[in-house]
Amino acid sequence: MVRLKDIAAQVGVSVMTVSKALRDAPDVSTATKSRIKLAAQQMGYVPDSTAQGLRTRTSKTFGLVISSTTNPIFARIVFAIEERAQELGYDVLLAHTQNLAEREETCIRRLLSRRVDGLFVSPVYRLEPQARIYQELISRRTPVVLLGSPAPFCDAFVSVQIEELNGSYQVTRHLLQLGHRRIAYLTGPATAPWARERFEGYRRALREAGLEVDDRLIFQAGSTIEDGTKATLQMAGEKCDATAVQAANDLVAVGCATTLFHQGLRIPQDISLAGFGNVLLAEHFRVPLTTVRQPKFRLGSAAVDLMRQLIRHERAESKRLPAELIVRESTAPPPAR
Repeated sequence: MVRLKDIAAQVGVSVMTVSKALRDAPDVSTATKSRIKLAAQQMGYVPDSTAQGLRTRTSKTFGLVISSTTNPIFARIVFAIEERAQELGYDVLLAHTQNLAEREETCIRRLLSRRVDGLFVSPVYRLEPQARIYQELISRRTPVVLLGSPAPFCDAFVSVQIEELNGSYQVTRHLLQLGHRRIAYLTGPATAPWARERFEGYRRALREAGLEVDDRLIFQAGSTIEDGTKATLQMAGEKCDATAVQAANDLVAVGCATTLFHQGLRIPQDISLAGFGNVLLAEHFRVPLTTVRQPKFRLGSAAVDLMRQLIRHERAESKRLPAELIVRESTAPPPAR
């Protein structure tokens, strides 16, 4: 392993001068810095990040806690956070909760033990007003940026989220403008604030059109393809006579679509379908899905901007990013009766 004294011997300067040059200290001439940095590069010198961390009391690492990388929503968010973090000289440690509160606590504690400088967290939502691990983060004054909607147990932290309500409102309004009046809704997880906001957007659009929410058109789903399949089977069994289906997210919509195809229905000729999220699968599905585009890369980038403000002890405020309706082939006017 190449050490500072090896570089110093090679260049013919003191170890202190090498250390200052590699830290771009102002009291070392530009020419000397160039010679030292070139020698360090040629000799294969790698800085000891642990030693640097002890000196600066920082680790130059962030922790990133999400449910799972198998969830396509997180692909661009993780990419954006890693890209921006590297630009700032930080590494990112990734941990998966599998949407389990106990595992979330374990993940956060392990990252804290690694002395991360800040945490990006997509919370595991629960109904309780408090969660022990989040109370500890407050006590430790750990810089935390939430990826998604805050809930009572974590609302002390800044967040970056999407305009969930307005995005869902746009979808329902689009279906209403096509002439649909019986729009089934496949809900997201009951504990998730984003799911409640999306349902509220659906409800507001209906009321604006002079329609009340019909409980016979509401089906509890979740967030996965399997959840969409189960909810659609229930919908088919109850014969709710819907002409369109609005799903809480794209994966639920895909599960719904696959089930409808198995039942011999055509999309959108027999029934329209819309999702939320604009994951890659939505555009390239058998029938490209009408959905809501979430600016996932911008969300990750905005989260890093907030983290920078927190680390610098600057005032940081939560951000809501706009959602955009994307109309594709899965929605059309209702079939003639």
